[in-house]
Amino acid sequence: MADSGFVEVDGGRLYYEVEGGGHPLLLIHGGLGSLRMWDANVPALAERFQVIRYDTRGFGRTETDDVEFTNRGDAAAVLDHLGAQSADVVGQSRGGVIAVDLAIDQPERVDKLVSVAGGIGGYEPELPEGTDVPTWDEMERLWESKDWDALAELEAQVWVDGWGQPQDRVDPEIRKTVKDWILANYRAELPEGKPQPLVPSAAQRLGELEIPLLVLIGLADEPGCVAAERHLASSVSGARAVEFPNVAHMIQLEEQQRFNELVLDFF
Repeated sequence: MADSGFVEVDGGRLYYEVEGGGHPLLLIHGGLGSLRMWDANVPALAERFQVIRYDTRGFGRTETDDVEFTNRGDAAAVLDHLGAQSADVVGQSRGGVIAVDLAIDQPERVDKLVSVAGGIGGYEPELPEGTDVPTWDEMERLWESKDWDALAELEAQVWVDGWGQPQDRVDPEIRKTVKDWILANYRAELPEGKPQPLVPSAAQRLGELEIPLLVLIGLADEPGCVAAERHLASSVSGARAVEFPNVAHMIQLEEQQRFNELVLDFF
C-alpha cells in the first residue's frame, strides 16, 4: 500500500506516492502519462528501494498556477519533503530530460541515473537527409484545434507503435493503456505553469555528469530520440547504453521484466 500526499511548492502542490523501504529511488514519468506510468514496475523495485514517484505539473493529480518554476526544482522539492538528501533516479522520455537537468544542476542529489528513451535539454539531433520523422506540424495543428482523439491516436502511432511501425507490433493492451493516458491528460486540460529551462542547457554541459549513467534505447523509437540517447551515452564518461531491438518508446512497459532487472542490477 503506497503512502501518498502533496508537496507544497511555489504556485502549486505536487502529488506523490511512496512504496517500499531502503535507499530512495525517484521515478520521473514522461509526457504520455502520470506517475501511473510506473505501476507495473514499482512492485519489483519496491522490494529493494524506497520508491518515490510524483506527478509533474500539468499531469495527474498535481496542481499548479500559471507561474514560473523549474521541473528540476520540483523534483528536488519532493526529495526534500520526504527527507531524502539524494536518490537514484530513473527518468522516462521527458522525465529523462528532467533527470539529467537535476543531475547537472544539483549533482549532490543524484547518486546514479537511468535515462529511459529520454532526451537532452537543448539538444537538436542532426539526422541523415531523408530520415522519416513524425509529423510534428500535424501534432501541433491537432493540439491547437483541441482534436484530442485524433491527437492521441497520432501520438500512439509515434510513441507506442513506433513511427512507421504496424499497430500490431506492440501488445494491444499496452497500446490501449498508453493511448488512454494520453487522451485523459489532453481532455483534462490541466494548467502546466511556465517551466524554465536550465541555462546553459544540458546539451552544453554533459561533461559535468560524473555519476554512473545507464541509457536505455528502443531501436523502434522515433529517430530523434534514438539519436539523443546515443549522444547522451557517448558524451558521458563511463556511461553504459543498452539497446532494445524492435522496442519503441515505452521500454518499461514493452520489456517490463528486462527493464526491472537492468535497473536493479545497475543500482
